[in-house]
Order: sequence, then structure tokens, then C-alpha cells
Amino acid sequence: MAKYSTEDIRNIAFIGDADSGKTTLADRILKLAGVMGHAGSVTQKTSVSDFDEQEQQRQHSIYTAVLRAPWKNKQIHIIDTPGYPDFIGEVVTGLGAADTAVLCISAAGGVGVNTRRTWQLACDYGMPRAILVTKIDSEHAEYEKTLAQVVATFGKNCVPVIIPAEPGANVTAVTNLLTGEGEGRQELIESLAETDDRLMEKYLEDQELSEEEIAGALTAALAEGAIVPVLCCSAESEVGVAEVLDVITSYFPGPSPRVNLAVHKPGSPEEPAEVPPVDGPFSAFVFKILTDPFVGKIAFFRLVSGELTPSTVSLVRTGGKVRINALLRPQGKEQEPAEELVAGEIGAVAKIEDISLGDTLADGADAIEFGGFPAPTPMVSLAVSPKSRGDEGRISTALQKLAEEDATFEFQRHRQTKELVIRGMSSLHLDVVLSRLKRRYNVEVDTKVPDVAYLETITAGAEGHYRHKKQTGGRGQFAEVYIRIEPNERGEGLEFIDEIVGGKIPKNFLPAIEKGVRERMEKGVVAGYEVVDVKARVHDGSFHQVDSDEASFKIAGSRCFAEAVSNAKPVLLEPVVKFEISIPSKSMGDVTSDLSGRRGRISDTGVIAGMQVITGEVPLAEVLTYSTELRSMTGGEGAYTIEFSHYAPVPSRLQQTVITRAQAAKEEQK
Repeated sequence: MAKYSTEDIRNIAFIGDADSGKTTLADRILKLAGVMGHAGSVTQKTSVSDFDEQEQQRQHSIYTAVLRAPWKNKQIHIIDTPGYPDFIGEVVTGLGAADTAVLCISAAGGVGVNTRRTWQLACDYGMPRAILVTKIDSEHAEYEKTLAQVVATFGKNCVPVIIPAEPGANVTAVTNLLTGEGEGRQELIESLAETDDRLMEKYLEDQELSEEEIAGALTAALAEGAIVPVLCCSAESEVGVAEVLDVITSYFPGPSPRVNLAVHKPGSPEEPAEVPPVDGPFSAFVFKILTDPFVGKIAFFRLVSGELTPSTVSLVRTGGKVRINALLRPQGKEQEPAEELVAGEIGAVAKIEDISLGDTLADGADAIEFGGFPAPTPMVSLAVSPKSRGDEGRISTALQKLAEEDATFEFQRHRQTKELVIRGMSSLHLDVVLSRLKRRYNVEVDTKVPDVAYLETITAGAEGHYRHKKQTGGRGQFAEVYIRIEPNERGEGLEFIDEIVGGKIPKNFLPAIEKGVRERMEKGVVAGYEVVDVKARVHDGSFHQVDSDEASFKIAGSRCFAEAVSNAKPVLLEPVVKFEISIPSKSMGDVTSDLSGRRGRISDTGVIAGMQVITGEVPLAEVLTYSTELRSMTGGEGAYTIEFSHYAPVPSRLQQTVITRAQAAKEEQK
């Protein structure tokens, strides 16, 4: 492979809706660039980008792929991201490694659900952006309509640079307005002149702008975000693809000290640090982890500064050293060996087990650390249990490996419900994860909607009494306990108070009583949920010189406490979450009405990036399957986030239903 300098590299990310032709375009570029003898095909399962078995079965991208294509003495790294919002985490991490985001929009489909969302991600990174209208020669293509929609949605700084040579579908050529005449060239030059005072003055004086001035203005305006060039092509027929590559190599920014991730001092996110210059000490961040059944863990990284050869470098998160024995350049599922990588390149390294998504590699552990990716919080949960008892010990290890690859997949053993709960962006996302679990680790699971972690507490004061006496022929068991309880402040847990006087219960038995109380709190009294926030005063009781022991007082303490709770007007508490929902205006009425039926309370509404945003609170039990329902109400255009807020009493009209359901579940487990 020819050696390229940093200035010769172009890192671009294809983003946008499913069906916008990103992967087909990436495969076609590899063919035009001479990398492949013929173009790969998604439908024929020969795509270089969609190489995973699940991608081939489903006929759409699930993971981000990295491809390399030389073009006119430049090296283009293409980061091809999935188009379905279910896999938005792959877009977040892949986009983070690029220098320019290329938003692909089908001329037949227009601006779709995930078009706006991925555009906003690029805006959040503050990175240069371009728009590529694809499928311009398809049967239902409407280029002019799509262009008008682009300008209306993303702003008037979206300026055509490559346009179809003739109107309508069945286009056979395109026109580059930068180098050739065509309708719209004057508007392009005027837009570019407006970004530079010197050029604007020259333009107003009716002086001709040179080709060098036009090129320089576009390069600078694109890098600053002042201009969003709109390009067009058809990958299937290769119309305009070469012209698009010419624009990418000639005008798109190369690697620079500006990176998409925050930079801070190692281990101190609150202390900003300077990004090293391109020719400074080596630094890189990991944006993708792939586990290969034959090679093991492969980490893909973007080299920000310096050069890298096989050597020992610092893994900044741990402060330790790792040995890089071999460098790799990714090309879809293949990795080609490399002797050296330069700043701006995308590389890979295998067999470093400690490395994780978002990690920083550097010359020294005291250098800098790149901040993590702003991945959205997973909203959809499933409780899972292995179908085979033999898999109980393996499932956590397998899930951990899957979580290392996916920024939007999480799992945990819930302390209260004891369930193993997995979380992802959607039901489809979790289906893909579980398919991978079965295929890669041979672990199959049963799934269900997770239990809600209710709590129990009391609303009044009460007293309990229990006398434990058991005679078995030898030494017996005896303990008598009186406990008075009252509500404690929310979040304060148990306050255990010794009010025994006169030695009615020896001091050495008090810890056993408290242990019995705490164990009963964990088991619950009303419906089997943890009891919280109680003051318990042990104020009376009796003991036997021979038969009393710690076990007896633990039993007495537990049963006495349970009786006291039953008398203290117990209630269930349910988790309440804060929500933020983004929807199109047309769905406002349906969504707000639906929230009311879910016992939701709206606190505010507004408009952000053209979408209605609703914030408020709702019981968690009411939104366990909200992802599917919101998608149905909004035609797939809605998105939401939730985070835990507080616990609140379950309304009395619903409390018995929850108790009955919990008791029935307990019977099933017997």
C-alpha cells in the first residue's frame, strides 16, 4: 500500500436513514477506487460493509464498518453507519471518529425519521457536514422536491454543489458547479462569497472570483460549518459517484487538532486539556470493539496525533502499559497489516483484553484523556434467564463481552427483584443482541418484561409483639420481643433503637433482633418487596436463662416486626421517572393524551431542532413497553429518555392489583 501523509487523509462518516443507500454507495466506491474487482451487494450478501451474518440475513446494516479507498493520491476512510434508530449507538461512536459527516438522503424517500436524528448528532459534535442526495435516477426520484425539503429542514446554508445534469428521473450525468457552468453556479459563488469579507467585497464589485478563491472559500466554509455542500449521485448506476469523490478529496477537511470528543487531564473529566498538535506525541481513542471468534478482541481507534509503530503504549484509563505487537488497517471484516500509522488514520489492534470502548491510548499515562461518547441511554428492558442450567455461570461473562462492543447495551442483576435485566435501544436492538449471544456464545435465554422494583413502607405508628417458644425434648428455644415502629424520613432506611430497661432482654441479644428485623425488611411484609424508612424501637420483652439464644431472638425480632408493619397502615411505593419526549408537532395531541392515561404529569413543553419536546414525570410501571407504543403513535419519529427520579406511593385503587400479582408470582416460583 502507498504511504499517505496526514494531509492526504479524508475521514468521512455516512449517516442517515435506512434505505438511503449508504452501504451500496460504500461498496460502489471500493469498486471505482480499484479496491474490489466488482461492487459488493447487500441483496447478494457480498457487501464489504455488511459482512456480519445477521446483517446479511436482515439485509440492512447493524454495525459500523470501516472501509478504505484511494482516490487521486488521497486516502478516504469511509465509516459506514447503520440507518435504523435502533442502532444509534453505532452512529454515535462511528461518527465520533470522522472529520466530516455525510448525511445521505434518498431522492425517492426524502428526509426520513433517522435523517434528522443523525444530523443532530453531527451538529452536537460540532463537526463539518455535507448532504448527499442518493438514488437520483430511481423510478420515484424527485430531486428538486428533496432539495427543497433539505433546505427547509436543515437551513439555507445547504447549498447545491453537484446537481443532476438534467431534471427528472433516469439521470445519466451530473454537473459540478464548482468547475462547470450550470443553473445554480451563481448562487453557489454568492453563498461562498458571503462567508469571506474579502471575497464579498470583490463579488459586489462584479469582479470574477478565481477557481482557487472559490475552492479555498468552500474548504474554509465547510470546515467552519458556514456552508453545507449538497451533492448528488446514484450508486447503482455509478452516476455522479466519481464527482462526489472528487469533491471529498479536493474540498473536505483533512485531520486537524479539532476532534469530536472532549479532552481532559487523565482521570479528571472536570479539568480540560489541550488536544495535542497533529505532529505532537502519539494519542488515539478507541471507537469500536469487535470480538472475532478466531482473533479475539479487536479494537478500532482513531489516531489523533503523532505516529504509531508496534510498541508499548499507555492505556490511560488504567494507567498501565499495553504492548501493540501488530498494527492493522481495517477493510470491512478484513484487517491488513501495517508497519506504521500516522495522525488521522484509522487503525486496529488485536488481543489487548483490557482495552474498552472509549479508551485513550497515548505515549504516557499522564498525557491526556479523551472524553467518552455521548451515547443515548438505553430505554427498553428485558429480564433474561438461561434456558439451560449449565449456562447460568456463563451468561454474565458473555453479556459482559457484548456490552464491551455496544455503547447502548447494558445489563445488571437487580438487587431487589433478583432478575438479570438487559437494556437496549429497542426490541429489535435486544433481539439482535440475544441472537449474537446464541450464535457466538451458544447461550439461549428466556425473556419477559422485568418486574418493577416496588418498595414497602408504613404511614402510621404501630406496635408488634411476638413470643417465640419451642420445646424439642432437649434444650428449647425462647425469646419474647415488643417493637414499636413509626415512619422514618424518606431515604433514611432503618433506624433501630434500643429502649430496653431493667435487663428484660440482655444486650448481647439486641444485634440478633436487629438482624431479624433487617432480614424481614429485605423479604417484605405486604407483597414481598423490600420495606424501607422505618424507625423500630425495641422497648420490652423477656428471655430464658437456658433456652434463649441469638437464633431465637432473630426469629422473634423478624416476626414481631412483620406484625408491627401489618398494623402500621403499610403502602407500596413505586419508582417514578423523569421523561423527555421528542415528537413531531402532528403527534402532540395523541402523545399528551396517552401520557395522561399513564398517570404522567407534564411539567414543560417546547421546541428543539424543529421537534416538540415534552418533559415531566411518570410511574415506571406505565412505560415499560413505551418504546413500541411511542413509535406507533408517531410513525417512528418519536424518541424519549427516562431517568429515575424518586419513589411515590402507589394509588390505593392500584395497590391491591400489584399485591395480588406479586403473590401469584411467588406461588409460581414454589
